[in-house]
Amino acid sequence: MGLKPWLENLLPFAAMVAVECLDVGLTTISKSAMSQGMSHFAFVAYSNALATLILSPTLLLPERIKRPPITLQLLGKFFLLGLTGITIVQNCVFTGVNYSSPTLGSAMSNVCPAFTFILAVIFRMEKVRLGSLKSQVKILGTIVSISGALTVTFYKGPSLWSASTPSQSNFHSTPHFTSSDMLASASDWVIGGFFFAVASLSVATWSILQAAAMKGYPSGITVVFFYCLFGAIQCLVVSLIAEREPNAWKLRPDIELGAIVYSAVCGNVVSYGIQTWCIVKRGPVFVSMFKPLGIAVAALLGVIFLGDTLHLGSVVGAVVIVAGFYGVIWAQSKEEEDGEECIENLPSTSQKRPLLHSH
Repeated sequence: MGLKPWLENLLPFAAMVAVECLDVGLTTISKSAMSQGMSHFAFVAYSNALATLILSPTLLLPERIKRPPITLQLLGKFFLLGLTGITIVQNCVFTGVNYSSPTLGSAMSNVCPAFTFILAVIFRMEKVRLGSLKSQVKILGTIVSISGALTVTFYKGPSLWSASTPSQSNFHSTPHFTSSDMLASASDWVIGGFFFAVASLSVATWSILQAAAMKGYPSGITVVFFYCLFGAIQCLVVSLIAEREPNAWKLRPDIELGAIVYSAVCGNVVSYGIQTWCIVKRGPVFVSMFKPLGIAVAALLGVIFLGDTLHLGSVVGAVVIVAGFYGVIWAQSKEEEDGEECIENLPSTSQKRPLLHSH
């Protein structure tokens, strides 16, 4: 009997670690596919359409709770969830990946905790007591995590580990770089960072909107389906406007098709489903604070599959990020033990029902 509560407490942590691994794997495989000429607009449109198709049968599954009626106001909320959680995020992320690298994307995603924390305070979903040690640790932990992300982004340091892979020749085929080449590369890196920053702000907004939506509509699987549906429609419209080349919509049965299937299943259905469940169980700040773990995974996959070089700055930054991460988790656990009202504890007991067990 004592084992079940222990597993229930451990499951959200294990689930979010798995989500970070899946998300970094997605950016890595998408970078590889786009390096071979695949349009990221077509990629986003196809993957979200497939994800919506996969989720469709879930509406027919019986649930333990009766689904409330779908109202126009509720559809508006789903539309905003699709806009912030899929359309803006995915188009910005894959544009950023196209300009830079998955490692930079994982590093820049660490502004999510700061954005989420600030938005949660603004919308009074998080109570901050500056005189409380737990609140101070939470704030300090968020600042430390962001500092570590900035270290990873702006300080490389000496090379620690590199791997020569076939894909490496695709990215580094030029034997030397001129000053104009280096300037263009730096410019692309900044542009990529800007798109990643916009995506992080959108993710933070989505987390807050998702928590609010789950309070009024406890059927998690229905929420996931509808915002995936709206996201797919929005992405299709954006892609048709931005991508006018007919050949860009032709799929090849190689890594392009594999990337789309992986994105639809792991990046959309599995990832969004788990994140929705974790938001219900622990709140949006808990979900966003796992973003720092993606840096280490991105650096490792980048070295193995993309031929990237692991630098000292990546290791130092990762250590700093993990320190901040555990500071926030410690403060959160203490708040839960003391029974304090915080963003991680949604007030309605119906919202505490696990999404994965709601049908």
